[in-house]
Amino acid sequence: MDAITAQGHRLGELLVRALLVAQSALIITGGAVRLTSSGLGCPTWPECAPGSFLPSPHQAEDPLNIWIEFINRLLTFLLLIIALAVAIWVLKAKRRDLRWLAALQILGIFGQGIVGGITVLTKLHPAAVGSHFILSIALIAGAVLLVERTRNYPNRGSVAPVARNLVRALIFVGLGVILLGIVVTGSGPHAGDLQAPRFGFEIRTVAWLHADLVIAFVGLLVGYLLLLHFAPVVLDGNLTEKRKSEARWLLTIALAQGAIGYIQYFTGVPEILVMAHLFGVVILWSALIRHGIRVRAFHR
Repeated sequence: MDAITAQGHRLGELLVRALLVAQSALIITGGAVRLTSSGLGCPTWPECAPGSFLPSPHQAEDPLNIWIEFINRLLTFLLLIIALAVAIWVLKAKRRDLRWLAALQILGIFGQGIVGGITVLTKLHPAAVGSHFILSIALIAGAVLLVERTRNYPNRGSVAPVARNLVRALIFVGLGVILLGIVVTGSGPHAGDLQAPRFGFEIRTVAWLHADLVIAFVGLLVGYLLLLHFAPVVLDGNLTEKRKSEARWLLTIALAQGAIGYIQYFTGVPEILVMAHLFGVVILWSALIRHGIRVRAFHR
């Protein structure tokens, strides 16, 4: 690899990492919007206020709520710029294997804008808010895949079918945990503004269903870690310790997430713990998808 090619490759790595960070940041700022009841800080869409794409001094909404929501909207435009830069790099680098991934990021960001508009126009209906979040985690998964493929899958090695199937189960159950978490949020006090609609489920019931699925996820993860430790399931022996380390990291985050979830439930879901829980979702989901890629869980 000559110096110019190496420099271009480093630029690509930097861009896709920036994309992943920005996609993650959008979830965090979206959480801040929800926790501060700022979802209708800009009460119209695509404008922020009637007749203006910028916040207006004549708006009735609280200035803090206005700017929190407006900054979240601005981040979407920054995200689009980064995604376009990634697409341009992919084309210039002639990385045909990355074209669809780059294109889907751009389409997904436009989709986020549309879903965001629907969320505002439906006065923060939890189904719209939840769809917003689901699209975000899909885009994060795509961004992780872009990062790994740009790096040409470093430290990637296959594992035995039983281990690969366990990782697939972990991803499936992990997605279920996130979906049930969305239902819990949409049924509880932090679904949006006080006037925002709720799903209407009994919060205790859905919260405990969510907790039960978390326990199942942790159980699967412990089983997977034991398999890595006591069975020769990593086909490339040089990567055995790497896979164990990744699995231990996943278990650490999952246990921390479980602890935060229980504490916030029994302490009245304080905002700081809800935000920590949301941050943990981003970290755990990204790490889980990355591990799945590295053990070829998405291959037959």
